[in-house]
Amino acid sequence: MSTNELVYRDLTDIARAIAAREVSSSEVTEAMLERINLLDAALGSYVEVMADSARGEAAAADKAISRGDALGPLHGVPVAVKDLCDASGVRTIAGMPRVRGAIEPATSDATVVQRLRQAGAVLLGKLQLTEGAVAHHHPDVRPPLNPHNPNYWAGASSSGSGAATAAGLCYASLGSDTGGSIRFPSFAHGLTGLKQSWGRVSRAGVVPLSWSLDHVGPITRSAADCAAVLGAIAGQDPRDPTALSVPVPDYSGELGLGLAGLRIGFDEAYATEQVDAEIAQSMRDALAIFKDGGASIVPVGFPDTAAAIDAWFPLCTADAAAAHAATYPARKSDYGPGLADLLDTGLATSGVEYANAHDVRQNFRGRMLHMFNDVDIVIVPAFMRQNLTLAEFETFGSRETDWPELVRFTAPFDIAGTPTLSLPSGFNGDGAPFGFQLAAGHLNESGLTRAGHVYQQATSWHRQRPQQLPS
Repeated sequence: MSTNELVYRDLTDIARAIAAREVSSSEVTEAMLERINLLDAALGSYVEVMADSARGEAAAADKAISRGDALGPLHGVPVAVKDLCDASGVRTIAGMPRVRGAIEPATSDATVVQRLRQAGAVLLGKLQLTEGAVAHHHPDVRPPLNPHNPNYWAGASSSGSGAATAAGLCYASLGSDTGGSIRFPSFAHGLTGLKQSWGRVSRAGVVPLSWSLDHVGPITRSAADCAAVLGAIAGQDPRDPTALSVPVPDYSGELGLGLAGLRIGFDEAYATEQVDAEIAQSMRDALAIFKDGGASIVPVGFPDTAAAIDAWFPLCTADAAAAHAATYPARKSDYGPGLADLLDTGLATSGVEYANAHDVRQNFRGRMLHMFNDVDIVIVPAFMRQNLTLAEFETFGSRETDWPELVRFTAPFDIAGTPTLSLPSGFNGDGAPFGFQLAAGHLNESGLTRAGHVYQQATSWHRQRPQQLPS
């Protein structure tokens, strides 16, 4: 097996091979480290490569597996996390090199990192992101490149998570999503990303952007891989009182249940008007696959999102200003212009504006919950157009409508706190991926991964790898 074949196997596939001792965790980890060394100086996806500790974790996994103490579907599998997540002994820069570059290394793991380790995963390192998980990278940071085509956007803010997973530099990664930053990198890199229900996954030890909107979840190569990672990191946590104390389903075990009895809603006007024709057609094709798989396709009226999108901005900016109060505006000169503008907006947001936005949020959430009484899942775009080129992103924001259009199909689900699954569904003529997303009612991640798994058994978009990288 070539190194290229090895590093591009799905997480669940390589986990089975490690458990069966067809390949060792140490061999797989070394292949990943060699590939990072070969490619990442150009791609820029990693902030910190934890090579020594990764080798030690892989060796420990091999010993445990050899004596019959396998821990499950992540044991011995190399993964990486967005550099918002604390990992003991490593600094968490959070894309803010001037503000956080001199801080002490973390003394404990974020809960999600702790749970990855408890599941036996091998932590390769910390991945690059935009400044403070907002839209733009700090001027001192070189943005990661999109391995499918370096002239295209790598997606904010989990840009390193998307690039590393797509390039075969980890088998899965963790990202965060406040307005779309698990789904945008997944969309941009032909990956599968799961933004779970708010509260399903602990955020303890994760640098916040917006306490009320932040989600932490997996970016992987398949819905089955998302199910495996979510199963490891989900659940209540005494360190985070907002983490829900509800049972965690066996997401991987439920993948085989199929779609019989599942109701999938489609609001054609909402999902296709002013949406790229190829994206719209890929959703219609997906609906045919779901119907063949036993699902019922149900016309649905999606709640109006305009007020909710407007409300997202004061909620996010005011929350962010509170999160940065210790260093902003006191150290404003250490911030890049994008994050500084957002924090200034947050500081200028009045209590009345914030309260009104919260009222809009609660009402929109209620309408979403009512819709999901009638259907289990809805299919919608992740972005109204195909991916931005870097040249387009350079001027993005110059029009007043740019940001509302960008988050048109992502922010509503952060506002509602309901789960979504981003799936790849095609490539343009430049080799740049695009896709759509499935959304479900609160805590129905299992329905999403089941539907995504059925779709990916019938298609091969998620198996197409970057063509410009060396083998």
